[in-house]
Amino acid sequence: MQDFTKGKVLNQIVKFSLPMLAGNMFQQLYNIVDSIIVGRFVGKEALAAVGASFPVIFVIVALIIGIGSGFSVIISQFFGSKQMDKFNSSIDTMTISLGVFSIILTGIGIFGSTHIFKLLGLPENLIPDATLYLNIYLSGTLFVCGFNTIRSTLRGVGDSKTPLKFLIESTITNIVLDIILIVFFDMGIAGAALATMLSHMFIFIHAVLYINKHHSLIRFRFINLKFDKDIFYHAIRIGLPTGIQQTFIAVGMVAVMSIVNKFGTNVIAAYTVGSRIDSLAILPSMSFSQALSSFVGQNIGARREDRVHKGYRATLLLSLIYCVIITLVIILFGSFIMNIFTTDKEVIEIGEHYLIIISSFYIIASVMFATHGLFKGAGATLVPMFISIIALWGVRVPIAAILSNIMGEEGIWWSIPMGWTVGVIATLIYYKSGKWKNKGII
Repeated sequence: MQDFTKGKVLNQIVKFSLPMLAGNMFQQLYNIVDSIIVGRFVGKEALAAVGASFPVIFVIVALIIGIGSGFSVIISQFFGSKQMDKFNSSIDTMTISLGVFSIILTGIGIFGSTHIFKLLGLPENLIPDATLYLNIYLSGTLFVCGFNTIRSTLRGVGDSKTPLKFLIESTITNIVLDIILIVFFDMGIAGAALATMLSHMFIFIHAVLYINKHHSLIRFRFINLKFDKDIFYHAIRIGLPTGIQQTFIAVGMVAVMSIVNKFGTNVIAAYTVGSRIDSLAILPSMSFSQALSSFVGQNIGARREDRVHKGYRATLLLSLIYCVIITLVIILFGSFIMNIFTTDKEVIEIGEHYLIIISSFYIIASVMFATHGLFKGAGATLVPMFISIIALWGVRVPIAAILSNIMGEEGIWWSIPMGWTVGVIATLIYYKSGKWKNKGII
């Protein structure tokens, strides 16, 4: 655990974000390892099917993750103000809420998967594999949400190292199972999904057992839980806008995927690989933002506004330095990185072009991530929700649709930084207004 209300700000942001960054990277490796092994051992059609299913998975879990983030803010604020009774009630209420939501959304996803892919215009030859992968993956959503409950709690008390340990173990398990089920047992795309689902189950069970035995402050239980309506209300008030924002982003990804699908298997496969690399490359900036949320939450609870602004400036500095470095790496070695996933020359060429365009605008995205992290820690999530929705649905999706008819798939790639640019301008205007400062629950 870490108390962010005192001490050197930059050092605290760095020390807290590094384990979180490593954890986020290991979590991303679930999808990346699937893509590498599927692309190498099953083929580009299966790789495209995995890529087509990812935005749908994101839609299913986005609302749950958003609500979990609302509870994380509440937990950090109660921890910062030393209200331990409310702290424990928050954990119980989060466990009940996320469990119910995950079961409902999983059922909707599994029963509607085939119809979703048809609606998106996925090529007929890819629908069976995409449906199979999605249904197996979603059968483990309850475990994903269970671990998210644990991680949200630990972040709220300033502990980013413990989740990292579990994610490392789970990622290693996923890699081993991928190799066994795909390479040795020739289970194809079903093996990739099953490996990921079993890894999610492993990480959740192990995390509960370990924390209940070793953690001095936190206990997770599944009987005799106490549901606090007031805490649930505040979590929904803070987390639902984030959940809706993430859901709209996820649905936007589905909409963009439907545009990509029109260009055939090679472009779908290139977009799948490119977006995997892109999601990994931007993770440090997102991790700095997540660390800032916990930092701001505790200092809002302790009424230390001076430290809130210091933390924000430190996060911007870290993000900007990183973005310059990673952009240069991708521009220089994009083709080599693509070759790790596939040997198809046309797929590599398309994916490399995608990466060069997107990475050139990482700095803009990072400023937006950091500022939204500040808002989330302060409990001000409603306006950022509208900003993200407008940037996506008012800019990125329509521009992708328009430019794809003029420039081909390259028009889709250019729509992404255009959306980021509009989003960051609106975000900074809201930051300067200062209206986010009075949204906390303490």
